Amino acid sequence: MAALTLVSTSTSTLLLTPPGVYAPQGDTELLMRALRREDIDSSTDVLDLGTGSGAVAVQAARLGARVTAVDISWLSVFTARVNALLARRRVRVRHGDLTTAVTGRTYDLVISNPPYVPSPADRPPRGGRARAWEGGRDGRVFVDRLCAAAPAMLRPGGTLLVVHSDLCGTDATLRGFEEHGLRASVVDRAEVPYGPVLRARRPWLIRQGLIGEDDNREELVVVRAERP
Repeated sequence: MAALTLVSTSTSTLLLTPPGVYAPQGDTELLMRALRREDIDSSTDVLDLGTGSGAVAVQAARLGARVTAVDISWLSVFTARVNALLARRRVRVRHGDLTTAVTGRTYDLVISNPPYVPSPADRPPRGGRARAWEGGRDGRVFVDRLCAAAPAMLRPGGTLLVVHSDLCGTDATLRGFEEHGLRASVVDRAEVPYGPVLRARRPWLIRQGLIGEDDNREELVVVRAERP
């Protein structure tokens, strides 16, 4: 049976999150908090990459933006469409792997909550629930792709907001954007308790030197990158 999750936004929204679709969590709320600080109106074209339930895309639409959302999971595409309808907001939802569904298009604002959890597996899974969070050995498979793709996605003066755990390297993300010609900085942070995934792989994370024996919280960051 599908689960209904109440997400705390500026206007609390009831979101459908069936099994297999990433349910909004602390990283979702942190990204939405950063989104609300952006200058958004009816002329703003927004792209949400890896939309999941569509929570952040719907929030952008509530702020007045013209929103396109993309996800590689067909179930997430369907869910985001349903949630946009439930919220009575217009969101164009496409199926694709990051930017493949919007090749050649540019946007004023790109937002993303990509898979970023470091994993014992070298490559993220091609399907299943874990695809929503597995980021490869260092957690950076999708984050690095965003850094490389950002210049082609953004209009001059455009902005990208990405949320991820500091476990996959905040400094590496800042360098990645700057190496591709963008100005980048951390605009928000939050500490949250380890969730089920990190708790389950705690011994491996300790062996990799990513966390300490006594650590039980991770830092989430929002990085903002701007194209000059």
